[in-house]
Amino acid sequence: MDDEIGIEQLIDREVFVGGKLVGVVRGQRFSPRKEHVRSLRLDVSAEVAEEYMRKPAFTAPLARDLIHSLQADGTIKISKSMRELQRRWRNTIRIDEGLYAPDEMVGRAVVDNDSNEIGKIVGLKKIKRTFKGAFIKLLPRVSYRLGLPEEVLIPVDQFSRTTARLDEVILSTSLERVTSLTSYERLNFGADEEE
Repeated sequence: MDDEIGIEQLIDREVFVGGKLVGVVRGQRFSPRKEHVRSLRLDVSAEVAEEYMRKPAFTAPLARDLIHSLQADGTIKISKSMRELQRRWRNTIRIDEGLYAPDEMVGRAVVDNDSNEIGKIVGLKKIKRTFKGAFIKLLPRVSYRLGLPEEVLIPVDQFSRTTARLDEVILSTSLERVTSLTSYERLNFGADEEE
């Protein structure tokens, strides 16, 4: 697909692989940095989610490079098979009832459950082909107050939700509580095998 096709032309269009309806484009991540916006947000049809996802999700990423063309009837055709889409969905992070591609996560602000910003995501860690942690570059005041290093690994299962317009990821609890978890200890000080 040409990069000239804007998001405005893609929103609310149905996406098909072969003759199968995959879902409807609902938007994309709101970020000023183009390298962080390589995927569209897709509302996945219930049948596709049930058949092609390990655990069905309501929304999922759709990489822009998979879009082949806009059809005359207004639908979007994907250039790859459902298996390729399924493979890409396996390389995502689940937050609440949605899947997020790595490019949708990096650069997002991280906020605790009291709406206090604690830092931003600078990378992700895979363990045995699954994203288990997010590298968070802490704000200096947060790092100093808690006596933590400048960068920590937070388990991705501690993210409770995201905000679309503010480009944030919200923790399910406070950072103090997260740092006391066994999964945090294992990620930061354990001997987990990285892929």
